[in-house]
Amino acid sequence: MKCTNSSHKPRVVSVLLILAVLLTGCGGTKYDMAYELNNEVSGFQLLNITNQETLEPFAADLCVANKDVKAAGVNLPDAGTAALFNLKTLDTLYAKNVNAQINPASLTKVMTALVAIKYGSPDQMLTASENVIITEPGAQLCGIKPGDQMTLEQALYILLIYSANDVAVMIAEGISGSVEDFVALMNTEAAEIGATNCNFTNPNGLTEENHYMTTYDLYLIFQEAIKYDLFNRIIQTSSYSTVYKDRNGEDKSLEVDTTNLYLRGTYEMPANVKVVGGKTGTTNAAGHCLMLLSTGSDGTPYISIIMKETSGENLYADMSRLLGIIK
Repeated sequence: MKCTNSSHKPRVVSVLLILAVLLTGCGGTKYDMAYELNNEVSGFQLLNITNQETLEPFAADLCVANKDVKAAGVNLPDAGTAALFNLKTLDTLYAKNVNAQINPASLTKVMTALVAIKYGSPDQMLTASENVIITEPGAQLCGIKPGDQMTLEQALYILLIYSANDVAVMIAEGISGSVEDFVALMNTEAAEIGATNCNFTNPNGLTEENHYMTTYDLYLIFQEAIKYDLFNRIIQTSSYSTVYKDRNGEDKSLEVDTTNLYLRGTYEMPANVKVVGGKTGTTNAAGHCLMLLSTGSDGTPYISIIMKETSGENLYADMSRLLGIIK
């Protein structure tokens, strides 16, 4: 399933005729057409009557999924929501509940990284505040302390590879001055790229009321993030070692392994598919989540997402089934 201009030509012509009448109506009366996010007319290719210019639809270069899409031999009953997108042909090869708003856990950190890379610089120095002390049971932490310092690039590696919740707070405060201002920027940037069915309340994905995303929003955010070289390098990394400074200027060493079990070799990649990298997430509210960038044997790139899976074992088994669609 994909968005193409040609499939809507008859309907576009009708819409254009109506617009021509409304915009040039009797007596020179002018009618304004309100912009509505949920109005399907906004998504079509409309002709500017005055300037004779063509406006490209928002989804001209995106995969589209407005309903479930089934694939032969693929059944994922344990997955709350799942999708597979072909980034070359713009086909949606599989879709299940992709517009359901659910807790995204640490898949949130893809948006955190995207905003940080866009508004920061890799060598920007970050300093941890008292807010990096997180006491929520089960929270993934790298153990940074107030006063610790590292570059944004170091922090992004730890954020995306190890999924550290404390470093997400340090990044947010380093980029925007406060978590609240950074979260506001996350929501603004999400809306800019069309991810309008999500809402962020924190930069790390820990469970909070009104913090939610959809699988389709995650696709939009991920495909934007992979446009950045730094993001691509990080998500392909299986382990990372670094040295940063404590509040007294002393060296502190840190070594972390990726939480992506395909890259660690715990699970075998499906035949003829290479898992390039991605992001994991797990909380009691979100279940087990995984988002991947993969390539087929011909080099075609794909984004696959599974959220709210019942267990880690089922997550990787279902992801392999999903990637098995790729020929």
